[in-house]
Parts: sequence; structure tokens; C-alpha cells
Amino acid sequence: MPVSIKDIAREAGVSPSTVSRALNDHPRISSDTKTFIQNLAKAMGYVPSTVARNLVAKRSATIGVAINHLSDPYYTRMLMGIEDGAASYGYQIILSSFYRDPQRELAIVHDFHKRRMDGIIVAASEVTAAYSAPDSQFFMPIVLINRPAHPVSVSVNGFLGSKKVIDHLIELGHRRIAYITWGTEHADGLNRLGGYQAALQEHNFALDSNLIFDGDGGITGGIKAVPRLLNLSRPPTAIFCFNDMTAIGVINGLHKMGYTVPRDFSVAGFDDLELASYYYPPLTTVRQPTYRVGKSAVNMLLKIINGQNMVSPEILEPTLVVRESTASAAG
Repeated sequence: MPVSIKDIAREAGVSPSTVSRALNDHPRISSDTKTFIQNLAKAMGYVPSTVARNLVAKRSATIGVAINHLSDPYYTRMLMGIEDGAASYGYQIILSSFYRDPQRELAIVHDFHKRRMDGIIVAASEVTAAYSAPDSQFFMPIVLINRPAHPVSVSVNGFLGSKKVIDHLIELGHRRIAYITWGTEHADGLNRLGGYQAALQEHNFALDSNLIFDGDGGITGGIKAVPRLLNLSRPPTAIFCFNDMTAIGVINGLHKMGYTVPRDFSVAGFDDLELASYYYPPLTTVRQPTYRVGKSAVNMLLKIINGQNMVSPEILEPTLVVRESTASAAG
């Protein structure tokens, strides 16, 4: 049985309230009594109850975190940032994933709400509008990640990241640049497609819808896109991908068909996963500051929890990382 304050009080011959005050360094308790009770509590193996303290403070000291896909390596450093940020404020996190299922996302957030979390962070929401609707049922602080249109959010500028990639490929002499998407129904997909199109237009290149293919956000989608790209009457010389996993799939698909990257085709991704720098060839990509995104989301959430309701969407700038998967246009 865990040692309680009453057990310590019985052993010390004092009241439970005296023990409680001594353990909490109350000024009304003499230093000798404090030392005696604190040493006794330690010797008896007393562990303070976080639950009891939080009940008194009327908080749970927990943050619910809902992410789109638990197996997606994109979230690894983001979650590290969330955990480190939460720990710095004395909070713990409870994590769950909704796997791109809107109903499952809402069920998770409702469950967090019922469990009296102090706040919630949702990454890559499928139902962004639900959190700001006039009839919203969420009466607790919620911060969204990578949903920049939401008034309480932390995001990375995908539009700018895509532009940086296309500008880089054009500087290398590429004129036919394909883009493999992962849907355009959400802000991240729309922003990256918008950056791709804007960069082409700025360089006075005609937009060709035949160069845009839907992927699935994974290696398989990248592999499947390759034969379709190569079957075009005018194939691209460079392929920009929604994320690094798609880009790795594209490189695999090209290798299987006897092509070499970047000699025959340049390939670029988005995210800068840890894998990107170790893959062959090392991948040119857009680095998202995912760790910083996680910590910023916690900072924003804690401001709201502490009553600072005047917050604005935060949009962080990505960085182009040039490696060996892009080179001057062949031929």
C-alpha cells in the first residue's frame, strides 16, 4: 500500500495538516519540524500524489495530442518538440491517432474533452472548421498544427517551400517539372500545389495539368506515378513530390526502370525526414522545422490555458536543403 500523509502523521505524532504543510514548505511550520517530517516521509517511501495536487489546483496537467497518422515519420520530431515543451511547463501528453478519419478525429477530441485535459493539440486536422464553428462543442483550449487558416494554429509555409524547390530546379535548367501531390482538399496540399504553380508562372512557364499526378503520401504512390510520368509524350526532367516518402518511391520506381537519379531525372521531396540524408542518393528536400512547430504549439496552448486569449496564427519558414538527388537537366 502506498504511504499516505495520515501514515506519516501517525508515525510522527502530529496532525495530517501539519504533515501536509511541512511537505509543502509552509512558512507556519518551523524549520526543525519541516526537516524531521520531510526526512521521515522519505524514509517511509512517501510519493506525493500528482492527482491530488491537480485536483486542488483544478487542472489535470495533461495535454491531449491527436495526430493524423502514428506511423508517419514526419511526426517524430514534432512530437519530441511537443513533449519537451509540455515537460518544461510540468505537463504530460496523451497521444492518439485518427488515420485521416474525420469521425475518428472528432471522437478522440471528444474523449480528451471528457477526460478533462487542460488543452488539446491536433496535427493535420481533417475537420478544421469544426473547431471554429459557432456551434462548436469544444469548450477548451485547442491549437491546430499545419492548418494556417485556423485562428489558433502553428504551421509551416508550404507555399514558400514549394516555390523554393521549383526555383532551384529551374536554376538547374529544368523546364518540364512534374508534381506528385497527396490530395488538395486541405491547406498543406493546396499550399504546396500553389507554390509549385506560382513559381512556374513567375518564370513564364505554361502550367501543364498533365504534369500533376495524385499520390498517396507514401512510397507506393511514388512508385506507381513513375510509369505514368514516363508515358507522357513529353516526360518531365524533374519530379517534385509532396513529401519525402513519395520522393523515395519515385527514385525506387525510376531505378527499377533502369534510370539513374539525378543523371536522368532530378527528384526533390518535402519534410527533410532523417531518412532523407541517408538515402541514396541523398535527397534534396524542404526542411520543415517540425521540432519548433511542436514547441510553439505547446507555448500557444499554455498561453490560452493561462488566460491569454489574444493569440494569432504562427507561420514558420521552411528551408531548402540541396543534396545529391537534383542536378542540371539532362540533355
